[in-house]
Amino acid sequence: MKRQAIRIGTIGYVAALVAAVPAMAQEAQPTAPGQEQPQAQPQPPALSLSAADLFLFADRARDAGDLATAETAYRALSTNPDIELRTEARFRLAMMLADRQHKYREAAVQLRAILDEKPRASRVRLELARMQALMGNLGSAERELRAAEAAGLPPDVQRMVRFYANALGAAKSFGGSIEVSLAPDSNINRATRSDTLGTVIGDFTLDPNARAKSGVGLDLRGQAWLRHGIDKRSSLMVRLSGSADLYRDHAFDDYVLGLQAGPEYASGRDRISLSAGPAWRWYGTDPYTFTFGVNGAWQHPMGGKTQLRLDGGAARVNNLRNDLQDAVLWTASAALDRAFSARSGGGVQAFASREAARDPGYATASGGANVYAFRELGKTTAVLSAGYSHLEADARLFLYPRRRVEDRFTASLAGTFRALQVAGFAPVVRLRWERNRSTIEIYDYHRVAGELGLTAAF
Repeated sequence: MKRQAIRIGTIGYVAALVAAVPAMAQEAQPTAPGQEQPQAQPQPPALSLSAADLFLFADRARDAGDLATAETAYRALSTNPDIELRTEARFRLAMMLADRQHKYREAAVQLRAILDEKPRASRVRLELARMQALMGNLGSAERELRAAEAAGLPPDVQRMVRFYANALGAAKSFGGSIEVSLAPDSNINRATRSDTLGTVIGDFTLDPNARAKSGVGLDLRGQAWLRHGIDKRSSLMVRLSGSADLYRDHAFDDYVLGLQAGPEYASGRDRISLSAGPAWRWYGTDPYTFTFGVNGAWQHPMGGKTQLRLDGGAARVNNLRNDLQDAVLWTASAALDRAFSARSGGGVQAFASREAARDPGYATASGGANVYAFRELGKTTAVLSAGYSHLEADARLFLYPRRRVEDRFTASLAGTFRALQVAGFAPVVRLRWERNRSTIEIYDYHRVAGELGLTAAF
């Protein structure tokens, strides 16, 4: 380790304070009238420690259980201009926060700060994967493992990767998350901009609430989950999730609440999960749909850098406003995610769905694909995504002159700015574009929306 001197200033270590106490006490003694002023005593030299000495001091404090003093010393070292010194300090601090204090989120922030400067630090990325798993973020943990593989690993580290990958099933037994963001939107109700609606009996004038509305909303997303281990390979997962899009005009508010429960099973590095449960949706202030569904997923690593995921589900949808839209919904998707390097990756997803509604005019079949790519640029992560889907109805609704056929295009660009992180959270900015081309005028729309919120800084 480099013998770089570090001056003790405001961090207030015991050794520096003890050295300063005699001089401070002497200065504080009052002088009687007529008494000669004592000669000024020479000031002791400022106490300096080399980086190696300060690391030794911090390690001894940590081992003695004085974690507050150790943390202060590590944080002082983490501001050192030498990248190797501050990397070592951040890593030791992260390990202490995680293993001694169980502060996994704070540890993850320190590990991410290292990777922002040294993205090919494989051991650091593996520890970040471990923190993600301990917080219950299994998808994020697996993404870090793929990035570690893409960076290139020596054989002994590869064994550690396999160990962590196989241990992901023993993750945290409960947890939750919440996201809050402001969302300006040019079309909050995804409606046409046309003033009229063409029908087989002529054009109708649309109510203003049926036309496109712009506004700024508050987006809330959250979930809470509980995992109960059954044996070494299987567990029971219960998840409660919800979302809310809130606007000044509550007629456009959109709420969703869902509950899912079912078993998860690990076979080697594969994971299989089944779940079932209800979901409720309100639009405006009134109930809109009630759904009960079952879902299954299979997750399979294809080498160290790529992961395959297959999903399928079936649900019964009860439309509380129009019985003709009651339906059985079938869904299926396949997704590939790959790490290109330690700092970049991407993926592709193909999907299909069948909504067998009571009225053939509302029954639809659809399919499409999404692609995404991300790149870490210093302390910023940029994500670009695009998608296309095609939808066709079984029959023409009596009122409309044509059968419903649609092509929908989407694109988004997002950035997470970890340089501005506070208390483990960083600002995220997203820009979304959407265009839906439809043979039915009321479904034909375009939309541009933004989002400014907070997300985890790791």
